[in-house]
Amino acid sequence: MKILITGGAGYKGLKLAEALLTRDHEVTIFDNYMYGFEAALFLFKYPKVSFLSMDIRNIGEKDIAPYDCIYHLAGISGYPACEANPHSAHMINVGGTKKLLSGLAPGQLLINASTTSIYGNFGDACTEQTPVKPASLYARTKLEAKKLCMDRTNSISLRFATIFGVAPRMRWDLMPNDFALRAVHERCLVLFDSRSVRTFLHIDDAIQAYLLILDNSDKMSGGVFNVGCETMNLSKRQLAEKIAEKVEYAIIESDMTDPDVRNFIINFDKISAFGFKPQKTIEAGIDELIKLYRFYKPNRPFKVI
Repeated sequence: MKILITGGAGYKGLKLAEALLTRDHEVTIFDNYMYGFEAALFLFKYPKVSFLSMDIRNIGEKDIAPYDCIYHLAGISGYPACEANPHSAHMINVGGTKKLLSGLAPGQLLINASTTSIYGNFGDACTEQTPVKPASLYARTKLEAKKLCMDRTNSISLRFATIFGVAPRMRWDLMPNDFALRAVHERCLVLFDSRSVRTFLHIDDAIQAYLLILDNSDKMSGGVFNVGCETMNLSKRQLAEKIAEKVEYAIIESDMTDPDVRNFIINFDKISAFGFKPQKTIEAGIDELIKLYRFYKPNRPFKVI
């Protein structure tokens, strides 16, 4: 199968590309490579990989036509990045998606990466039918993009939990990745809204979900699926305490509210019915993050969470 991954040089994209290449698919990594190309060099050992350097806002029908399946991962991801670049967030997350969709033929499968952030401050267990309450610009743009994708046939949208773990192109801002980094290098962590609950998923299990969707696309087409694991519905405090079992550091609770208002428990029964069962625990992910951070400290500014 010929597969295009938009945002393919990103945190999930490179690992997804490798997983597809090991299955002998032909994979094109579509990205603007704003973080550089070096992280993708390990893929050159696969003869069926190719690369396309382009902004998602400029994608055209000729760029999309050769492919049987498009994984749409391109976008500005996360609350801080979208708040810092509001115009670009809308132009890329929504406008780029519109541009992609305008070039798709009905027979091409689209697998869209969305987020559980769209549930906002719901509180109770959220299924795919739960009314959404996106509270951030990131969540609003992802919800709008999801609606656009699902207005066509032959589309599937995945609402991912917060991903964590080590990858060739790391993201340091994801909550478990960030918390573990602060524990190792700052030896303290300030929590806002420490009782608010998020849901988490190891990056390796996120890749397995993408593969499962491809294998079952005939049955899942037209569907929206929460992707994660019930055992990793954790409050910020619970996550911080799990890290504290492995690293000695101070957990400081602030009375100030978190501007990124999210508090929800997610139900994953719908995708579990297709055999999806995450294998990596939060503890295993914390272990690999600590191993990385004890060897390496990224050169980036810290932000209080």
